[in-house]
Amino acid sequence: MNYSEVEADILQLIVGATEADVRAFGEETVTRLVRPELLSGAADDELSADAHAALTTACADVLTISAAELHDKLATIYDGILVDDGLDAGVLTVISALAHWHSYLEQNRRGELYELAIRSVEDVDQEVSADLGDFLATPEMAAEYARIRRLLDPGAE
Repeated sequence: MNYSEVEADILQLIVGATEADVRAFGEETVTRLVRPELLSGAADDELSADAHAALTTACADVLTISAAELHDKLATIYDGILVDDGLDAGVLTVISALAHWHSYLEQNRRGELYELAIRSVEDVDQEVSADLGDFLATPEMAAEYARIRRLLDPGAE
């Protein structure tokens, strides 16, 4: 499968999934994308102390935090970004995942979970540099795609 086919299939899976399956997928995926090791590359001068604390707390509480609380944490994070560009890639992944999760919690929009899925695929791509023409050729990318399919369409196995 090429990258466009993977994207299209993920979108169809999100659209066709049950509410329970979409929620389980979202929870597992956001948890995967806010893992502590993604924050390890952040330089001390990228985030204020308040922003770093808010980011750490939001990640730790991602499955229990309310949309309103996450909104406040994200505001603190955004206000505490100290660089104009060049924010660590791991930190960007985490902030993006939190923002999509917040929007999903607040508006129950499946499109936000599609974005989480794509961020998760991109996270794996950062590790293995998948070929756009044969996107599932690496075991890591094939495993991520299988994880997404398993969660969004558990009866298909």
